[in-house]
Amino acid sequence: LIPSKKKCPLAMGLEDIAPLVRTVEEIPEPITTVIKGNIPSWINGSFLRNGPGKFEFGKDNFNHWFDGMALMHRFYIHDGEVTYSSRFLRSDSYVRNSEKDRIVVCEFGTMAMPDPCKNFFSRFLSRFKIPKATDNASVNFVKYKGDYYVSTETNYMRRVDPQSLETKEKVDWSEYIAVNSATAHPHYDREGASYNMGNSYGKGGFFYNIIRVPPPEKVAGEDKADFSGAQVLCSIPASDSRKPSYYHSFAMSENYVVFIEQPIKLDLLKFMLFRIQGKSFDKVMTWEPQYDTIFHVVHRHTGEQSKVKYSAPPMFTLHQINAYEDKGFLVMDMCCGDDGDVIGDFTLENLRRGPGEEMDKFYNSMCRNLPRRYVLPLTVTDDTPSDQNLVTLPFCQATAVKTGCGKVLCTHEELYDEELFQYGGLEFPQINYAHYNARPYRYYYACGFGHLFSDSLLKMDLETKKLKAWRHPGLFPSEPVFVPAPNATEEDDGVVMSIIITPRTEKSTFLLVLDAKTFTELGRAEVPVNIPFGTHGVFNEKQ
Repeated sequence: LIPSKKKCPLAMGLEDIAPLVRTVEEIPEPITTVIKGNIPSWINGSFLRNGPGKFEFGKDNFNHWFDGMALMHRFYIHDGEVTYSSRFLRSDSYVRNSEKDRIVVCEFGTMAMPDPCKNFFSRFLSRFKIPKATDNASVNFVKYKGDYYVSTETNYMRRVDPQSLETKEKVDWSEYIAVNSATAHPHYDREGASYNMGNSYGKGGFFYNIIRVPPPEKVAGEDKADFSGAQVLCSIPASDSRKPSYYHSFAMSENYVVFIEQPIKLDLLKFMLFRIQGKSFDKVMTWEPQYDTIFHVVHRHTGEQSKVKYSAPPMFTLHQINAYEDKGFLVMDMCCGDDGDVIGDFTLENLRRGPGEEMDKFYNSMCRNLPRRYVLPLTVTDDTPSDQNLVTLPFCQATAVKTGCGKVLCTHEELYDEELFQYGGLEFPQINYAHYNARPYRYYYACGFGHLFSDSLLKMDLETKKLKAWRHPGLFPSEPVFVPAPNATEEDDGVVMSIIITPRTEKSTFLLVLDAKTFTELGRAEVPVNIPFGTHGVFNEKQ
């Protein structure tokens, strides 16, 4: 197989993106925006975004983009008008760093240094303490039992008010169920229950746990976090308990949850030693392609794990597009790469290299993520024939071959044509989630990565493998979020929204609204502020 980065053209003359990773001021009180074009009057609600927004305290600087303090953004849309506000999450990490005016809480790529005011012996002993996990929840807005939370990948979340962006109480997953972390990408079923994945480890080894949080009760409760009824549906033992896999998300169809155990490994021995050695968490993650990728299939309603071991050649994935069942097969679409070292590369030093040969060389060395489809046959038995393709869906080129007792090897289908290479591959996929999640679908929306940060918006058609694009030099869009039109009759009836920022001009941010069907601009809301490049967001319909 040709590595994905070699399929894409080499970049030359990439522009400086350092202004997209600098500290900005919060805007706690809503300010008006200037509307150009037309924002459809049927859009009523808040476009909420999350991401790093403060990269230093005093003379201390964070090392990695992920480490920046969470800044929450709200574009409130009503009757064709838009206001903007933003607030830093008042996490314990933010408050403690602010009080000391230096970095005192460890983050993904930054070790907090021992307090210089302590004596030498105290500073030496502090090296041997495993640091408490951060509650700097800078990745996503998520929903449990009708309440909004901001989350990252530790055991802590923060409940927030989606209107005022006020920080509320800290929630520790481990106080409700036996996990010590959870992803920032839960899935939701049509009854309102939430599903997630979390780790646990102990004498019995290392486990990946599927979590279910039930739907909200009909009677409005008190103004506090409610995780009553949360349960672990299934605990999946790691294939190698000394080297469990890193994961950012998972797949869910109507009846199944699929956990993807990939060859990005966490070395637990290094993890125990990293504090003593003064190394940050990103140093314990390694790409180990000698391991296959394993798909663990669990029945969503019973928690029963499939006895079939589905595997694929080594690959790395951060975000899944969609998954659904069709005629006894489970179809999974996801963004995949061939090199899992990419996560540790997003240091602020690398992102602030400035234009020139070094920036181009760094970008060209990086993996490109491309959309792939895997198909898992769900009816494999001892009598299923070996050494032949079991996938009989007429529209699929993906294969699945039984290689031994209870083992199936899967190879993927590419979900694109060569035009995508001109956009540098894609990431941050989104679909019409409300109506097509866990169901057969045709369209998805994503960011093209012709730079270290996304520089285009893409609409992909799975039937034709053709794309529509929105791309303008110097403009860097956020993850596209689809909002369905009222009484929509087709999958792409609606709009796609994205925040557009630029390193070229100060305070030139705008909310872009595209017609999802034609992928042409309907309108924009210009706001005179700087916004750093962010991570994920949601549209919160007006209640």
